[in-house]
Amino acid sequence: MTSTYTFEDGFSVHRLGFGAMRLTEWDQVNDGAEQVARRAAELGVTFFDTADAYDLGRNEELLADALHPYPGLLVATKCGHARPSRGEWVPLGRPEYLRQQAELSLRRLRVDRLELLQLHRVDPQVPLADQIGALARLRDEGKIARIGLSEVTVGQLAQARAIAPIASVQNRYNLTDRASDDVLDYCERAGIAFIPWLPIARGDHAKAGGVLGKIAADAGATPAQVSLAWLLRRSPVVLPIPGTSSAAHLEENCAADGVTLSDGDFEQLNALG
Repeated sequence: MTSTYTFEDGFSVHRLGFGAMRLTEWDQVNDGAEQVARRAAELGVTFFDTADAYDLGRNEELLADALHPYPGLLVATKCGHARPSRGEWVPLGRPEYLRQQAELSLRRLRVDRLELLQLHRVDPQVPLADQIGALARLRDEGKIARIGLSEVTVGQLAQARAIAPIASVQNRYNLTDRASDDVLDYCERAGIAFIPWLPIARGDHAKAGGVLGKIAADAGATPAQVSLAWLLRRSPVVLPIPGTSSAAHLEENCAADGVTLSDGDFEQLNALG
């Protein structure tokens, strides 16, 4: 991997990261999950994404088992999204809860400082200033190196930046879902990392018709690789985090960094949105 992104403090990561959510399923570790995480690092992945809500913390524990002490790696986690049952995801941004979850993430990841802690969802029942303020206090105490947000609007991002420096935004974004184009453009202007979750949309190949398949065939790549290559070209601040529990799919995804799109291919893919 050659394409990198550098945070304001000088820490650089390879832009094609890894989303760890699929390595565990409701407090059960998938077969070979640790090996997949280690293989990602072997393939040059240096940016890993997890969350306290992924299987009640087991996902964080798995990454610690597989990768600690994280040499040259940045493990990003998230707080502020409770999961009271398997099918429920509930924003929970009370400052005392965010602090508690940060402390638990520190313990599970076996670190003294979280390199990137992102607010998983904005809780509409709690003032955004209180939620960002809680993360800012943790940063002032040295327990967080960088603060990020997830699923936010431009207005919320601007409001948060007035309270504390924001290093990243993680919104859903992919070849056929461009609802966050304005947020990505804002991040590019401000030099904020934009982390698209669900970077390879379910069913996007069908929506894209034959265009994606033809471009993939001409490039000697898979449609998924072309989707990731488009994201990498879309903006230098984009850090896609494709997730998988399969070593074969992992290797396919990582190879997307080597796919070159012509200007014409890029414009045709842009039109799919």
